[in-house]
Amino acid sequence: MNILNEIAEKTRERICEKLRAEKSADFEKALTENKMNFICEVKKASPSVGIICENFDYIKIAEEYELAGAAAISVLTEPFYFQGSDKYLSDIALNVKLPLLRKDFIIDEYMIYESKLLNASAVLLICAILDDKQIEQYIKTAEKLDLAALVETHDETEVKRALDCGAKIIGVNNRNLKTFEVDIKISERLKKYVPDDKIFVSESGIKTRDDVKRLEEIGVNAVLIGEALMRSRNKKSELKRLRGY
Repeated sequence: MNILNEIAEKTRERICEKLRAEKSADFEKALTENKMNFICEVKKASPSVGIICENFDYIKIAEEYELAGAAAISVLTEPFYFQGSDKYLSDIALNVKLPLLRKDFIIDEYMIYESKLLNASAVLLICAILDDKQIEQYIKTAEKLDLAALVETHDETEVKRALDCGAKIIGVNNRNLKTFEVDIKISERLKKYVPDDKIFVSESGIKTRDDVKRLEEIGVNAVLIGEALMRSRNKKSELKRLRGY
């Protein structure tokens, strides 16, 4: 082996070590630890309701979620419609030990590499804005970087596409993208299309213990909750209430 190839090989080893050394807590495992697991969201605003949290101390919010027993934290990084920031994700990663989902609108492979650098543990891939080739490639890229991929769907067709592309974690968004109305019956209807060996996450519109209980009963592994927790002054008590304790 000549010196150039030797240096290149050492560089490959060094980069692989760095990738594995970055925070890459097991997002998939976190979503299957209990009968129902909670992904708690750090979100300042949304297009449907506007500003959710005026005094947005995102690090404090993430720390409260960790103390409250969240399985993972979802962090909005989209800046224009959700008033998110990449900085929120990288700062939270330095202050909590939970797996972190980067919630953004990933439309280029670059953003997956960027997510790794921001210390995410998982990325969100939205079927509605990606074609099958992109979904499949982005899942592979995420896995190569030791990132989980939560593939978000809205109907039967998208669930099938996600599964065919190799998704291990299927998210179902209960929000109608045209009307912004939410209905957890969407998760109840689509659950039957997802095999039991896949992780099922219900997203949006989950506000009450009854909502959570309904989803528990059909075998949903995790719920992603944003607005209900963000509006609560006592996140530990709110999460306890949602758990039914």
